[in-house]
Amino acid sequence: MRVVYRGLAVIGAVVVAAVALVAVLPSGPDEVAAGPVTAPPAAPSSSGPAPSSEASPPSAEPPSTAPSAAAPSSAAPTAPTATASPGSSLAPGYTAMQALYADPRVPKLTGRIKRMSLAAPSRKVVKDARTGLAVPNLSRPWKSHGAAPFTTKQVLPGTRAGRRGMFVTCPLPIMRQKSPRDTALLAARWTLNHHPEGARITWLASQPVKRGWMLVYSVKYGKHQSRAAVVVMDGGMSKPGLAFVTVPDSQRKQWRDIGRVVAGVRVLG
Repeated sequence: MRVVYRGLAVIGAVVVAAVALVAVLPSGPDEVAAGPVTAPPAAPSSSGPAPSSEASPPSAEPPSTAPSAAAPSSAAPTAPTATASPGSSLAPGYTAMQALYADPRVPKLTGRIKRMSLAAPSRKVVKDARTGLAVPNLSRPWKSHGAAPFTTKQVLPGTRAGRRGMFVTCPLPIMRQKSPRDTALLAARWTLNHHPEGARITWLASQPVKRGWMLVYSVKYGKHQSRAAVVVMDGGMSKPGLAFVTVPDSQRKQWRDIGRVVAGVRVLG
């Protein structure tokens, strides 16, 4: 009987061990198949691209900078268009003298323009410390007048036409040229600003003076004209001095004073 009980006990222990083993192992194939799908290593591998796609704004910076980097290359062809804008190609080398030669109001000054005989300089002078020049103090009907924007000014009485003679001095209002003659030409062109619109110059006299140049000319505008003159002279200041006189045909009796002006301008000293 003991042998029988021992056999039954061994059989029972085997059965219990078998049941325990069955309880520990997976109960079916579904659990084995599901394991790899839900395993942690599978999640990063399948979700790896997702974080990079969600983080696309930072990684999108290179694409956004690529267009900006390409912008200069795309803008480069437009640069020649900008430099070729009207006037920009003409500016280099375009000088004041070229503008003078292109101005139809100012004819070319040729060697045919004669000199004029100059009268004796006036003893009475007006001293202009800003230009370093002394100029004739013209007698009546000339009289001193408020100088601005010039430095000295003498005028004739007003007329019904609204124009009257004027004799002024000031530092040279245009760019000084290497040649005193060229400087005087530019100064004469500048004086057209003080004549009626449409005025044109005709040269009457041209000649050097001590430390400068003088020009005498007529200025025609419509049916009328003025006689005028400029004297450009180096008075030792930072700029040469300019003496400018103009007298309309309504006061032609004072045209004779133009000779006194150009003869009487001298360096102050």
